[in-house]
Amino acid sequence: VKVKIPFGNKYLDAIFSVPEKKPTYGVILTHGAGGDMNFPHLVSLAAYLASHGVLCLRFTCKGLNVAYRTQAFKTVVEYLKLSDDYKLSGVFLAGRSMGSRAAASVVRQLSQDDDDDGFIQGLVCLSYPLHRPKLQSKLRDEDLLLTRCPVLFVSGSADEMCEKQLLEGVVSKMKAPKKIHWIDKANHGMAVKGRTTDDIMEEINAQVFSWLRENVQLEHK
Repeated sequence: VKVKIPFGNKYLDAIFSVPEKKPTYGVILTHGAGGDMNFPHLVSLAAYLASHGVLCLRFTCKGLNVAYRTQAFKTVVEYLKLSDDYKLSGVFLAGRSMGSRAAASVVRQLSQDDDDDGFIQGLVCLSYPLHRPKLQSKLRDEDLLLTRCPVLFVSGSADEMCEKQLLEGVVSKMKAPKKIHWIDKANHGMAVKGRTTDDIMEEINAQVFSWLRENVQLEHK
């Protein structure tokens, strides 16, 4: 189901992947710095979640400014929260690369608000860009360290923007419940020599869903 979400004087393009049965929980998903909501990994994850009973809303927000992307993400969260079509008990925020930075920023901001009502259940970071390539001294970890809800990281063990030991170090300092799933030998784009994209996506999708299930009561289908 395609929708246009009002954002300032513009609209954000978005697509709902709707399960057959009435969903209790949803996932809001966005893309990295390049690409849009039709990035194959996001399409694959959205379809997988919907087929397992989780509503998925993915949206496109162009712009390389994280603050702008964060504002857009917040707008989408509000939109889904107030939606009459889907009455959800809660949502997980998910993003790929830069999208996961925006998601983390929203989670931190909303959890620090006094009116935090528990609508946000958790955060899924796919290929979280912890640092720029070869610039490991500057870590983008502030939002992560201040996050309180459960967090799942899915990262490639050879990601040039997220060195394994550095992410493990940040995660060890996080107070929130957290889990890292390493895709062996995968780079930032989640490519692995000798493995097909579909094979890698199956691994990621299954990991994300089983983690969601651990955190909320989802019927196993």
